[in-house]
Amino acid sequence: MERNKWVFMISFVLLISALSVFNAHALQEGPIKLLYSTFFLPDNWQAQLGESWAKEIEQRTHGRVKIAYIPSGTFVKADEVYAGGLINAIDIGMSAFAYNRERFPCMEAIDLPLGYPSGRVATAVINDFYRRFRPTELADVKVLYLHAHGPGLLHSKKPVSRLEDLRRMRIRCTAFSAKIVRALGAEAMVAPQGYTYALLADNYVDATYSPMEVLKGWNQAEVIDYTTVCPCIGYTPASTS
Repeated sequence: MERNKWVFMISFVLLISALSVFNAHALQEGPIKLLYSTFFLPDNWQAQLGESWAKEIEQRTHGRVKIAYIPSGTFVKADEVYAGGLINAIDIGMSAFAYNRERFPCMEAIDLPLGYPSGRVATAVINDFYRRFRPTELADVKVLYLHAHGPGLLHSKKPVSRLEDLRRMRIRCTAFSAKIVRALGAEAMVAPQGYTYALLADNYVDATYSPMEVLKGWNQAEVIDYTTVCPCIGYTPASTS
């Protein structure tokens, strides 16, 4: 019995010593630092929500996890976010699947013009879809959250009331919604949202295919005059972090 008592005491002391060394080592390493990149502009509410999320993580982990949040595509462009994560250039990134045509064939199904009435419905659809099918195309990353906007509409410099009005019109769109633009008889000009204002202002494109939010969130109301409301062809580009 006496021998067992000594064995127990020695084991206990060694355990405490090991934990002390481990804790000291952890303190020396400091907090976990992560880099979060998004293409949204700093004053866009999507960027502000992302920044709030990063701050919430730091608060809830009591400073053990610190996230450097970089908006505007400053570090990696919108169509480079996924690749940047794979090569560890960034730790977290938010972008739209539609910016990488054919790389996410399953998730692209959500972007089809299914007549989404709102961003809430589109967001519910993509989350249900992901939970049910777990596409292998996302197996190399950890999906944090998924969301989608309301119906993509046509915003143009001149009024559009007939299909004939779309003939030869140059429309800014995503790589995936370009198929819709061409089906309508227009010319697709593929570019991320961050380039749209300049493309419209310089008359390089005649219109953009986007949700209503871009008029304020991306200041595009300054360079377009008309919006054609036709939810039946409204697509939605699903986004992820």
